[in-house]
Amino acid sequence: MRDRRLTGHQGAAAGARRHRVEGDGWVECGCGRRHWGLHGAAGLLLVRRDRDGRATDVVLQHRAPWSDAGGTWALPGGARGADETPEQAALREAHEEAGVDAAGLRVLGTHVLEHPDWSYTTVLAETLVPFEPAVTDAESLEVAWVALDDVTERPLLPAFADAWPGLRARVEHPATDEA
Repeated sequence: MRDRRLTGHQGAAAGARRHRVEGDGWVECGCGRRHWGLHGAAGLLLVRRDRDGRATDVVLQHRAPWSDAGGTWALPGGARGADETPEQAALREAHEEAGVDAAGLRVLGTHVLEHPDWSYTTVLAETLVPFEPAVTDAESLEVAWVALDDVTERPLLPAFADAWPGLRARVEHPATDEA
């Protein structure tokens, strides 16, 4: 990656509790946009299945208004630390933002969105134990299980909206998943 970095968290509400990562900051990308995460970013797509093993819903986060693309729905996630793998970052962020316990899930694979100077890794996982997500920091207005068929009824973060059809197919058919 070329080094086109801006540091700081612009737009954060005064006094909002936020977990800091040494990788927090903006990257000015060769694609013409800026992205959060000096070392890239990662998020967790956690799926719940019915007794027959069919994917029924996923955990989504309603993003705080002060965040980038605030007011939209997306995955719990955020900036990677310099020494974190994408999986570690996604699991840490999901714990910080939605109370997800990594011990209660199984990772299925990953999907990487590559940009010239930045990347976003979606870590796909399924829950192994009953679990209710919860708002656990100031970055979320709401965190909830959302039925697969209802995901597109919500105002989605644009990049997540673009990726959703492919991601949905992968959680519905994990046996064909490729990391």
